[in-house]
Amino acid sequence: MEGRLANSWRLTVNDKNFIKTALLSEIRIDGRKPFEYRKISIKFGREDGSSEVQLGQTRVMGMVTAQLVQPYRDRPKEGILSIFTEFSPMADPSFEPGRPGELAVELGHIVDRGLRESRAVDTESLCILAGKFVWAIRIDLHILDNGGNLVDAANIAALAALLTFRRPECSLGGEDGQEVIVHPPEIREPLPLTVHHLPIAISFGFFSNESILVIDPIHNEEAVMGGRMTTTVNANGDICAIQKSGGEGVPQRVIMQCLQLATSKAASITKQIKDAVEVFNTERALQKIKRQPTSTGDDVREKQNL
Repeated sequence: MEGRLANSWRLTVNDKNFIKTALLSEIRIDGRKPFEYRKISIKFGREDGSSEVQLGQTRVMGMVTAQLVQPYRDRPKEGILSIFTEFSPMADPSFEPGRPGELAVELGHIVDRGLRESRAVDTESLCILAGKFVWAIRIDLHILDNGGNLVDAANIAALAALLTFRRPECSLGGEDGQEVIVHPPEIREPLPLTVHHLPIAISFGFFSNESILVIDPIHNEEAVMGGRMTTTVNANGDICAIQKSGGEGVPQRVIMQCLQLATSKAASITKQIKDAVEVFNTERALQKIKRQPTSTGDDVREKQNL
């Protein structure tokens, strides 16, 4: 909400009226149709669990890390999943450094709800020793450029980073079998996370007392829209979460329309994420083969030394 209000101060009255008038004719200022999504680009860093997503002019980087911690008392056999957001003034002058603002808290809450309440990540597989050691998975979302609809871009970045992250393999040892041994990647191949499905967040903007609806609002549209609704669904059409903020109540028929549009779009986004991850995993496997010398080469060198 802070970003929306701050951006509204930079728009003139004529700018706001132009956006609203154009929407009445089903014309958006970036040339898209009301239910047309912006182009998505997914890239990965050199390290596992690092992603960068671009949605139009919006850019978000996701980073996943893990550490062994003691589990919660009421869930001794489950790992921990947490999400942190960073809003830099370099991404938008309205973002203030330091304490997270209302928009940062809301964004993290929406992404967290979609993942946690749908149990997309198998947290039980993160348990090493019940009641003593579990993996705590941390997702850091860094806003690099705010072109509007940060929630959807951040959600995709989190999913892409989770799918490419690998945690170290562990085993139990010691005299009592209670000692956790973390094996380096050179000794044992790290393990990917168990992700059951991909909850995709699709956001909608409401204008003119909820009578006009658009998908994937850009920055300037957010400055004049009356309300927002984010539906988190997977490719199977399962509803993972719904978040409505601002504006008046939305009729049931509009909610059903949003869910139908979101389900269709979630299927295509899911495919794009999986395709990008598959390419990353293929390149990762090829790089690993290049780094490992073949036994034949070692044998030839040994014979030459003799």
